Amino acid sequence: MIKKLIQQVGRFRTASFLTPIFTALEVVMGVLIPYVTSWIIDRGIMAGDINMVYFYGGLMLVMAFFSMLFGILAGRFSAYASSGFASNLRSAMFRNIQTFSFSNIDKYSSAGLITRMTTDVQSLQQAFQMLMRISVRAPLNLVFSVFMCIFINLKMSAIFVVALIILGIALYMIISRTVKLFAQVFQRYDDLNSSVQENIAAIRVVKAFVREDFENKKFSKAADALYKLFVKTESLQALNHPIMMLVVYGCIISLSWFGAQYIVIGELTTGQLTSLFTYVMTILSSLMMLSMIFVNLTMSAASAKRVIEVIDEKADITNPEKDAVMEVTDGSIDFEHVSFSYGGKRKEDEEKQTETPYAIRDISIHINSGETIGVIGGTGCGKSSLATLVSRLYDATEGTVKVGGVDVKRYDLTTLRNEVSMVLQKNVLFSGTILDNLRWGKEDATLEECKEACRLACADEFIDQMPDGYNTLLEQNGSNVSGGQKQRLCIARALLKKPKVLILDDSTSACDTATDAKIQRAFREELPDVTKLIIAQRIQSVQYADRIIVMQSGRITGFDTHENLLKSNTLYQEIYQIQTKDKGDFDKPA
Repeated sequence: MIKKLIQQVGRFRTASFLTPIFTALEVVMGVLIPYVTSWIIDRGIMAGDINMVYFYGGLMLVMAFFSMLFGILAGRFSAYASSGFASNLRSAMFRNIQTFSFSNIDKYSSAGLITRMTTDVQSLQQAFQMLMRISVRAPLNLVFSVFMCIFINLKMSAIFVVALIILGIALYMIISRTVKLFAQVFQRYDDLNSSVQENIAAIRVVKAFVREDFENKKFSKAADALYKLFVKTESLQALNHPIMMLVVYGCIISLSWFGAQYIVIGELTTGQLTSLFTYVMTILSSLMMLSMIFVNLTMSAASAKRVIEVIDEKADITNPEKDAVMEVTDGSIDFEHVSFSYGGKRKEDEEKQTETPYAIRDISIHINSGETIGVIGGTGCGKSSLATLVSRLYDATEGTVKVGGVDVKRYDLTTLRNEVSMVLQKNVLFSGTILDNLRWGKEDATLEECKEACRLACADEFIDQMPDGYNTLLEQNGSNVSGGQKQRLCIARALLKKPKVLILDDSTSACDTATDAKIQRAFREELPDVTKLIIAQRIQSVQYADRIIVMQSGRITGFDTHENLLKSNTLYQEIYQIQTKDKGDFDKPA
C-alpha cells in the first residue's frame, strides 16, 4: 500500500525530497542556539566580557536567520509536495472511477466515494506533510537534544531518561486506545455524507411529503454519532497535554534542585543549566509530537486503505486485449441463452447448490436490423436489465449477446456505445446550456443538427418558447425543466450520436400521450434504418412496434406483433385490458 501511495507523489518527488533536508538543517540550527546561549552567559555575562556577548549574540542572530530560512523553505516545499500529492490522488481516483462499469459502481455508495475523495485524501495530505516535516523534526530534535544534554552533563541527563520512560508509557496507553476509535470515524463520515447527499438530491420529495422533521432527525442521528465518537477520541487525546506538562514541571524542579547543587560544587555552569532547561522542553515536546504522529498516521492508514481500494479497483468491463472490433456493421441484436444476475454467478450458491437470483433467465431471441421492438412487462420483470446488456453496461452472466452479428465483448467499448445509444430510465442533465447538454451526444454537433434531433424528440416545441432558446441555462440535473421536457432532451441527446441501435428505457413515461405518440411516429417514419428498443409500461408506446417482447419474472413469455399477442398471450391481454378498458395499472392485481 505504501508503495502505491509513493507512486502518486509523481512529479512532486523533488519537493518531497528537499523538505526533510531543509527541516533537518532547521533542527540543527535550533538545537545549537541554546548551547550558544550558554556561552553568552558563561563567557560573556558571567565573565564581564561585553565583546564576547556581542560576538556570540551575533552568531545567534545568524543561526536564527538560517533556521528561519530553512524553515520557510521546508514549509514551502512541503505545502507544494503535499498539495500535489493530494491532487494526484484525487485525479487517480477520478480517472479510475470513470472506467468503472455499472457493476463496479454498485459496490460503492456515492457518499462513500465523495468521502474518499475529500476527507480521506485530506487526511492523507496532512499525514504526508507531517511525514516530511514533523516526523523528521521530532526525532532529530529528540536525538540531538538528548545528545547535547549528555554532552553538557552526563549525570543531569539521567533526569531526561526517567522523564522519557514515564511519558512514553503514558502516551502509549493513550495512543493504543485512540487508534481503535479513529478507525471508526470514517465510516461515520460516510453515514453523514450519505444523509446530506440523499436529502439534497431529493429535497423536492422531502418538501412534497413534509418530511423535513424526519430528515432533520436522521441527519442529527448521524451527526450525533460522529460527535460522540470524536468527543470520546479527543477526550483521550486531551490527556496528552496535562501529562506532558506534569512531566515537564517535574523535570524543571529536578533540574533546579540538582543543578543548583552542581553549580555550587563547580560541576555545572549557570549557562549550561539554562541551556538544559531549554533542552528539556525540546525533548518532551518532541516526544509529544511523536505521539501525535503515531495517532495521525494510524488515522491516515484507514484513509489510505479506502483510497487505494478505489484506485486499485479493476473495471469489470474492459476493451478486448487485442483485435477489438472497431465497426458495428448493422443494428441486428441476438440473445443466445442469456442469463444475468446483478451479483454475478455466486460461488456460495454453487457450493450450497442453490440457485443464483437471476434478473434474466435463458433468453434467446433475434432482432433484425432496423426493427422497432417494444418491451413490456410488470415492474422488476427484467426489461431494463435486458437493455443494459446490449450496450454492455453490464455483462451477461451466462450466454452471449451479439450486435451486428458480433459478440459485444469483442467490440471496442467506445465503438459499441457510440453505435448503441441508450436513454436510461433515470434521466440526467448537467449544469450548462441546453446546447451543452445536447452535445454530450456529439461534441462537434452543429446547431442545425441539434435542432433536428430535438425536432425528432419533440423537444423543439418547448425550447423555442424559452427566452434564450438553445442557450437556456439548465440548473443542476435539469431541475428547472419538467420531467417530460427532461426526457425529450435526453432522447435528443441520444439521437445526435446517429446510432445503429437506439434504446429507450421507459424514456417517455413523463410525456403526455399525444407527445409520446408523436415521438413514436417520428421514429417510425424518419429512423427506418435504426434498430429501436422501446421499453415502456404503456401499451400505447409499443403497440405500433414491429414486434413486442412480453416479459415476466426475467423470462420472455411472448415475442410477436401487437395483434398476434392479443390473440395468444394471456399476460399481454391482461395488460391491454387493464390499460385500455379498465384504465388501471397492470402492475396491480385486477
